[in-house]
Amino acid sequence: MGTLARWARAEWGLLCLTVREPLRGRGLPAVPMTVGAVALTALLQYVQNQPWGYQPVQSLGAVRAADPLWLALLRTPLSLFVPALDLPVWGALAQILLVFGIAELCLGWWRTLTIAYVATLAGTLYARLGITLGPHAPFGLPWADAQVVDTGPSAAVVGLAVFVSWRYGAYVTAGAVTAAMVVEVLLKENLAGKEHLAALMAVGLLCLAALRHRHRGRSGTGRPHRWSGRWAGRGSGLPPIQS
Repeated sequence: MGTLARWARAEWGLLCLTVREPLRGRGLPAVPMTVGAVALTALLQYVQNQPWGYQPVQSLGAVRAADPLWLALLRTPLSLFVPALDLPVWGALAQILLVFGIAELCLGWWRTLTIAYVATLAGTLYARLGITLGPHAPFGLPWADAQVVDTGPSAAVVGLAVFVSWRYGAYVTAGAVTAAMVVEVLLKENLAGKEHLAALMAVGLLCLAALRHRHRGRSGTGRPHRWSGRWAGRGSGLPPIQS
């Protein structure tokens, strides 16, 4: 148990400390964007299950690879908060509350939304590319997937989980999430699973860009990067991002 506790402290200690302090002091008001996202998702779920609300939600937030690109790009931000009709809404709400909440506390609300949007957009654009390649290409998709309604927070959740885990030194967690997405595709090859992999690749590029920016900031000034905070030099060696 001692070894396991030491491993858990090394893996999640910095992340837990960063999250615990503002939550203990302020509670849910510490994550206003996350609370708003949960409320918006619940509202859209209610509206799209009403006879009068299904079509408006589809028109504003349902993305299909068959749609014109400009229309898909306009709908993508809201599609992140439109729960998939064939999945339990409580799963989407729990994912947003947990993962978005942790990310908001660690990265700030606008960085959280940016990473979530990049991950979701990567999945949306991959679907169009995969269908263009066709079902027989290594990364292709069957043409029937062009009509699949592509909504929900799952790609954003996967991307945020990996980015925050990497940023706070929880490398085993980041690797486990990535491995789980690969296994998902191997066991059940579908559009959602492949979009998750596309989201992971996009977030991987963001991690590389953030690391390069940090190293350039240090080498260029000879001083700690402006994101350096009280946790610098501890845990992963990557300090929390100051909002």
